[in-house]
Formats: sequence, C-alpha cells, structure tokens
Amino acid sequence: MDAWILDESPGSYRFGTIDTPEPGYGEVRVRPVASALNHMDLWLTRGMPKPTLPHVPGCDVAGVIDAVGEGLDLEVGAEVVVNPAVSTMDAVVHLGNDAPVGRGFQILGEQRWGGHADGVVVPARNIVPKPESRTWEECAAYPLATLTAYRMLRRARLVAGETVLVVGIGGGVSMAALALALRMGAEVYVTSRDRAKIDQAVAMGATAGFDSSEPSWPVKAHVVVESVGPATWDASVRSLVPGGRLAVCGGTSGQKVEVDLPKLFFKQIEIIGSTMGSYEEFDAVTRLVDLGLPVAVDEVFDRADYPDALERLRSGDQLGKVVLRHPV
Repeated sequence: MDAWILDESPGSYRFGTIDTPEPGYGEVRVRPVASALNHMDLWLTRGMPKPTLPHVPGCDVAGVIDAVGEGLDLEVGAEVVVNPAVSTMDAVVHLGNDAPVGRGFQILGEQRWGGHADGVVVPARNIVPKPESRTWEECAAYPLATLTAYRMLRRARLVAGETVLVVGIGGGVSMAALALALRMGAEVYVTSRDRAKIDQAVAMGATAGFDSSEPSWPVKAHVVVESVGPATWDASVRSLVPGGRLAVCGGTSGQKVEVDLPKLFFKQIEIIGSTMGSYEEFDAVTRLVDLGLPVAVDEVFDRADYPDALERLRSGDQLGKVVLRHPV
C-alpha cells in the first residue's frame, strides 16, 4: 500500500510503498478517507518516542472498512471512525473505564501503525459508526484530542458553574477542552501568545483570554487544562483556587517542571495526569460530536502534501486540527 513511512528515528518521513497490513482475528482494516495530525507525528521524527521501524504515522482516522478478520460479522464498506486508544481486553475487563492505565495500552500511530496510508488495522472494538451529521474531516479531527480533553475534565470532576482555564488555546486538545467545558456549563478563560487566537476563542464562547507569556493571569480557576508544560506551569498553578485541580496531558514546551511543595499542600491543589481515554469515554465523545459538539478543523491538506501539513503543525499557528484528505 502507499503510505508515509518513517525509516529512522530521529529521521524524516518519505512517501512510498509498504506491505499492506492484514486484519487478524477480531480485527478490521480501514481505508482512511481522512486522517489528522498530532504532535506525535513530529515527536516520532525526533525519537521521542522511538517507534518500531519502519513506522507509519497517523493517530486519527475516519474511513471505510475494507477487510474484516475472522470472528467478526461486520460489513465491508461501512463508514467508521477509529478510536486511537487501544486497550487490551484484560485491561477492559479488570479496569473498565480506567483501562488506559492498564498494561499493554497502545496509541494508534505510536506503538502501532497509523492512518497516513491506504489502510490501517485495528481491533474491531476500536471502531464506531461515523456520525452521519459530521464531515469526514471533522470525524478525523475529533478522536484523539476530544477524547483526551473529555477524560481530563472528567477526572478533574468539572461541574457546571465552575471556572476553567485552558492554557495555550489553538491545539486540538485545548480547542476540544474549550468546547467541552462550555457544554458542561463552565465559565472558560484561555491563554495564548497570539491575540487573534484569543479573539477567536472568545467568539466561540470563552469569557476572556490572557497572554501566555505573562508570569500570572488575572483569573482564579477551579480547573486548569494544561498541555504546554514548563513555559506556563508556574502561572497555571498560581491560577488555581484553593482546592483547585490541574489536569495535565502533555508538555509541548518540555518534559520537566518544578513543583512548589508548600503551594501544593497549603492550597490543597491536585495535579492530575491524564492520557487518552476508555472505550466508554470514546462512545460518549462520539455521541456528543453527533449531537453537534464543535470540532475545530484548522486546515485540510491533500495526503500528498503531508510535509506542508507537518510544517503547519510545527509552526504552532493552527487553531484546531490539521487534517489530511486521502485520495478516493
């Protein structure tokens, strides 16, 4: 099959042919109609992490079933969205909604081949029917980011009437957190170094926004959604009310932060790490998307223009997800 391929890590992607994956027992192969980029696409080229090589990237996929493995009664040609969070059945049985913390957890496009190709194989439990109300591009844009944001807010126990601060508005997770928090009845503030992004977030329902580069922001939040890391960490902690919750899913500015322990225990704040989500959470997210939850699509590129799409992501100028349109 044709695919974008990573032969070395660190390294760069090339377009070429690679063996078409065949679905095993309980698996399906999906032909992508659209796939979306994530920072994982960039991190893999830096060896952060280093995948098994050769590797096909692409965490987010919406497409059509084109092959079905044994043990399944599924229709070839069915339109589906792929859940990028692959938990083992053992984790599902024993951990339920917390299956993502179980051993053997994988992310599509990281530990297993992804969807920037003619085909991608996943367990049948990782597909859901495509929401008929949404475009292919929207359906490729929501899985990883909206699932991640949904679990962050759920684990942070957000309730209606609370204040949420979304740090670094513009990326997929932050845009999804804005949409979800508003739908949950929260008052939402955002930060960005880009005034235009703040203005657009306010147009989407945020109360106000602040410059991310400032050492502190004039807001007190019950929940802070943090994915930037060291560059904003201290300001994020200072923005919490006593007893507030800081939900963290990544660090686009680095991997290490310092924690002021007296501030942590005197203010009785919580730091909550969160990654991806469970099958139940993905079903809930898909229902919300089908009911009209905003899905921010920044720009759509042809699959052949993947390097240009990567540069768009690398620049940090996007507001929402960067999506690839696959050839018919």
